Amino acid sequence: MKRKLIIIFLLFIFVILIITGVLYFISTKETLDILDGKYIVALNEISILANNGDYEQMNNKILTLQEILRQKEALSNSLYIILIGCICVLLLGLGFLYIYIKILRPFEKMQGFASNLARGNFDVKLDYERGNYFGEFTWAFDSMRKEITAARQSEKAAIENNKTVIATLSHDIKTPIASIRAYSEALEANLDNSIEKRKKYIDVIVSKCDEVTKLTNDLFLHSISDLNMLKMNLEEIEVIELLNNTISELSINADINYIKPDFKAIALIDENRFIQIIENIINNSMKYAKTKIDIKALIINNNLELHIKDYGPGINDEDMPFIFDKFYRGKNSFNEQGSGLGLYIVKYITEAMKGSISLQNNNGLEVVIKFPLK
Repeated sequence: MKRKLIIIFLLFIFVILIITGVLYFISTKETLDILDGKYIVALNEISILANNGDYEQMNNKILTLQEILRQKEALSNSLYIILIGCICVLLLGLGFLYIYIKILRPFEKMQGFASNLARGNFDVKLDYERGNYFGEFTWAFDSMRKEITAARQSEKAAIENNKTVIATLSHDIKTPIASIRAYSEALEANLDNSIEKRKKYIDVIVSKCDEVTKLTNDLFLHSISDLNMLKMNLEEIEVIELLNNTISELSINADINYIKPDFKAIALIDENRFIQIIENIINNSMKYAKTKIDIKALIINNNLELHIKDYGPGINDEDMPFIFDKFYRGKNSFNEQGSGLGLYIVKYITEAMKGSISLQNNNGLEVVIKFPLK
């Protein structure tokens, strides 16, 4: 602010000097015009006196004329000096103004920009012109700001992704642990009234333990590496048999109506992730709908479609656009414990396997999952 006031003051002085010079020029010009008039009159008088032979008076007039010429010359010289002085002052002012605009002001901007960077404010852009003396340097300075901003955003995204992956894996661990608990309680209650049933319960427990091991391995790998997403072990797998086995295991704790298809379907999927998808959706229906669950598999347009439908309250219309967002929980789900990650996980894994998922309220909630077939 102080520097701006000084500049304004100097500009004001320049303007005053210019106005003063112009006024002096006008007044001096009027004086010169008067002297020119006297000069002409004196010449006429000298001519008349010479014709009349009055040499004494003529000499006096000549002296007067010489004085007029000296006054005129002095005024002319002073006028030139004033004009030259005004021009010099004007040039100095313009030079100072040029230096301020081209050098000092860009330097002030850079100083303020550097102060913002020192305070950690990387959102303030630095306006620059390639034509000024600091153009290239200013451009490089602003490019550095952009690089730092991009690096900080990448770091923030990496931290957020790290939190999301850990939360996703932690949530997925809950599902097989719940199955292990259920089958263990069944064994404890002596519900295994046959050797075959006991073996089936034990096989399920072992299978779920393997899933937990796989998930904890993923969590461990993620914690020690720079993974940006969960790895997918995609293989061509016969999906119907895998679906039958998964639903058979889940049917012990859920009222599932499922007719096994009489066709085969081969798709490029990750077996463990596919099981996670089915378990997450069925467990959601068991938790929030608490009704029977209808499941059917269809092949339409070379896609395997899995329709999983319950008869609960469904999802509120205002929640539907956000239901796949991580940590989002619908208004009708707050009576149940949950992290808001279930459907986010399902969508994430499904799309990672080139599939798609959609939800619709149809006398309950119907989930449709599609996978392209080979």
